This record gives sequence, structure tokens and C-alpha cells, in this order.
Amino acid sequence: MTSWPFQEAEKILQEFPNKKEIIFETGYGPSGLPHIGTFGEVFRTTVVVNALKKIAPGIKTKIIAVSDDMDGLRKIPDNVPNQEMLREHLNKPLTMIPDPFGTHESYGHHMNSLLCKFLDLFEFEYEFRSATECYKSGVYDEKLLLLLKDYDKVMDVMLPSFRKERQQTYSPFLPVCPKTSQVLQVPVIETNTDKGTITYEDPNGEKIEVPVTKGKCKLQWKPDWGMRWAAFGVNYEAHGKDLTPSAVLSSQICEILGEKPPLLFCYELFLDKGGKKISKSRGNGISIEEWLTYAPTESLALYIFQSPKKAKRLYFDVIPKSTDEYLEFVKRYNENNGENTNSKFNTEPGYDEKFLGEAQVSTAEYSNVFEERKQALTTKLPSEANPAWHIHQGNVPNIETSGINFSLLFNLAAACNAENKEILWGFISSYAPNVTPENNKMLDRLSDFAVKYYHDFIKPTKSYKTPNAKEREALLDLKDTLHSLSTTVTAEEIQSQIFSIGKKYDYTNLRDWFQLLYEMLLGQKTGPRMGSFIKLYGIDNTISLIESATKCIL
Repeated sequence: MTSWPFQEAEKILQEFPNKKEIIFETGYGPSGLPHIGTFGEVFRTTVVVNALKKIAPGIKTKIIAVSDDMDGLRKIPDNVPNQEMLREHLNKPLTMIPDPFGTHESYGHHMNSLLCKFLDLFEFEYEFRSATECYKSGVYDEKLLLLLKDYDKVMDVMLPSFRKERQQTYSPFLPVCPKTSQVLQVPVIETNTDKGTITYEDPNGEKIEVPVTKGKCKLQWKPDWGMRWAAFGVNYEAHGKDLTPSAVLSSQICEILGEKPPLLFCYELFLDKGGKKISKSRGNGISIEEWLTYAPTESLALYIFQSPKKAKRLYFDVIPKSTDEYLEFVKRYNENNGENTNSKFNTEPGYDEKFLGEAQVSTAEYSNVFEERKQALTTKLPSEANPAWHIHQGNVPNIETSGINFSLLFNLAAACNAENKEILWGFISSYAPNVTPENNKMLDRLSDFAVKYYHDFIKPTKSYKTPNAKEREALLDLKDTLHSLSTTVTAEEIQSQIFSIGKKYDYTNLRDWFQLLYEMLLGQKTGPRMGSFIKLYGIDNTISLIESATKCIL
């Protein structure tokens, strides 16, 4: 069991050897909509929980999903209505701002409902906690009073992390103004541990004393993080690399409050197609809605699962590779372990369709920068080391696609300029007569995804290369070879013939030969495994492509 979730589970057992229940936590900033990072954080936490259940079934587990809905609204997101109304409520707690959508008690309540709906769609198991409710109901009171008592110790931890100017005004406590309801960033003039209060000077110069309990104050986010760990007894949390310095400070505050800080798992951040950090404000990444327009949820789960310590590009061109690798991992799992069809994630229309049913996706044209799909690994993995085991929580479905993967399908769509999946099914039915949309739901979903992917990313960038004399001769040789093959020829035999022709025409790097075929026959820089593609597309149809590519050369 060498996969990273099991490594993390082992660390948890070593760090907390006597615990009968392990508490996991994830946090959510509800000023904006749930996004791919939200999915990633909860999914990564979930796979660690499942690994722990596997190796220590007697230990209880719980994931707490905390919404920071008492934060003041500092910036109005671009994708929410009633911007002018929201502007009047800047710096107020999200749960004290009217709902701009008009459906819930407050803006914070609306966003919390979206978070829960989002997590429920993917069937994550969690306990939801509202920061507002925790502050106002007194859940945090004990730790808030303890923090007030150790105010100087907390300041000693926090102040060195700020510039001198900020040090003069910083306080871990943020009072909620009784007049304006705004969360105030003001210096604390006095603390009174006996009364459990702080005194501050409001913007009008008036000195005001307020209790730190019952929601009259909230904490700055770094002290809040550490206090939350202490209040809930959190043992494990995953966070992005950018929060590492903050996590160090929050851990110290948790210790000041008398609790052992959680074991932390730091994951790398996603990058855009140019290798730059993804920014929600710049919109230089890909949304979860966009991913699920072109591929099943399981492919996204795999992409997030793999190499969490490595910074990875999150853009449209990674979707085909991730989808095909998912299919390969499922295939290998079932070859090694036998099929299991009791998975939550099944081959029926899945979370991607349910989620997209709730969201309207508008995808602009993006430049097509393809990566070639690497050969599927052949190393036999222990079942729990296979990513499919983690994606499906140990219940991996048996998915049979008759050797057809996503890359083959969208290249098939490119070759025949498919307008809908029914066109692809015409080729699939000829290739595998016993396979139908009704008895192979996954292949039907992939066909639909492939047509969408082709139209949005392949078709706008197609550019056919005109062959020179040598290239034309090689193509005609391939045409003659295909003519000579029987109808029962296998994809591997076709691939072998293509290799032989490449060597015959002195392509020392056969990658150049295959790229030439992609450019001349498909109008692309990269493409599928040609033997498999020709077998699916049909020898006669491929010959027609060759004739089209060579007929203009005299």
C-alpha cells in the first residue's frame, strides 16, 4: 500500500496512536462559488479517510466542512447579481448581507447551500459547520476566552509576520460593530480577561467595550484557523502550498490554546497552460463545470489524485490524457482483482451530468495545445495502490470499452467531422457489433464528450500539411499496404505495418513519421495510436483520407 493516501494514513496513526476517532477538516470561503479547488481539497481529504478506514477499521472518522461565513465581504464577485446592493454591505459578515439571488436568508446562507449541494452531488460524506453559528452559539467561546487570556502570547506569534506599520494596528480579534454590523479592523486598546472583553476605538473615535464571545467578535483568519483546530479537535487537514507559512502560525496558536495541532498535508497548486499560478480573478484556468462538459468526473478525480506534491497544469489539453489514464487504471484493476460493480461512481450518467444540470456553462475558444497520451503503464499494482481503488472508494466498476478510449473517439470525430455522437456510433457499431449505447453507458458518454471536445478545441485549429514528393510516396505506400490487408487484421498488425513503412522511408525518429500522418490525414500536430484509429475508422475510410491528402500533388 504505497500510494500517498495510505502513507498519510500511516502518519496519522503514528501521530495519534491512541485516538479512537480522527477528525479531518476542510475550509471554504463562501464569498464566491464552489470551484475546482473546493472539489480537490475535499476529494484529497476523502481518499485519506478511506485509506485510514482500510488499515484501521476500528477507528472512527469524521470530515468537518467549515464555511467562513462570518468573514466580512471585502470584494464583490463578478458573477453575482445586484452588485450595487452588495456594495452597500461591504465589510459586513456574509450572513448579515441580504441574499443577492433572493432565495435565502442571507448571502452567506445562499453560498452555504451551494457548497452543501456541490458536496452532496459528488456524494462526499461530511459534517457542515457554519462559522457564524459556531461564534454566535458559543461553540468557540471557551477557546476565545483562552485566547484572550493568552493575548500576549498570540501577539508574540503573529506580530513578527507583519511589517512594522501593520504591527502597530494588528489585533487577533475583529469586533463586529454594533452600529454598522461591519467587521472592523481596529487596534485593541485594552483586554479584560475577567470580563471576557476587549476595548477598541471605532472610526468615530468612540471607545467601545465588547465581549469576545457570542459572535460579538471574530478572529483574524490565521488565529481563527488555529482556534478552530483546537475547538473541534482537528487531527488532519490538507492545504495549498501557498498557505504553508500561515499553517505554521496557526499551529502555534493551536498549541497556545492547549491542543495538539493537526497533521498537515501540503499540496501543490495548479498552474495555467503557460505555467503560471491559476487566479480566479484572471480566469486563466479551467472550472469544474468546463471540465465536466468534456469528460467524466472520474477523470477529474484522477487528475487531482495523482502527484499532489507536484505543480501541474490545469487546462483543457490535459483532459483527454486524464480520461484515458482513468480507463486504463480501471482496466488494470479489474484484470488484477476481478470486477466489482457496486461502486458509487458507476457507468450510468454520473456526477458530471448532474452537476452540469445545475450550471450553465459557456466556454470560450481556447487554443489547442495537445499532449500526446503516454503509453499505459504495464506494472501490476496492488489493488489499493491503483488510483481507481481510491476514486471508487474500493468498489471499482468493470468498465469495458472494447479497446476504444477517449483519444480515439475525438480523433474519430475529427476525421469524420462528426456533428453528434450518433455519427461516432456508426463506426463503433461496425468495429464492435455487439456494443450499443444502451449496453455501454460509459462509451456512450465518452462519445458525447468527444464530439464536444472536437468542436471546441480540435476543429478551430485544424490545418492540413501538404506532403512533399517523399512524403507522398510514403503515404501511397501506406495506402497500398492497407489495400492488401484482410478485414480481420488487428490494430496491432496495422500498427506494425505503419512502423515498417516509416523505417522504410528512413524516418530514424518514428515520432516524426507519425506526426506527419497526423498533420496530413487529421490536420493536427498530435493524434491517436494509428493502428487502433484505422481499425476503428475503417481501412477504406483511411484510404480515402490518404487519397485526399495526395491527390493535389502532381
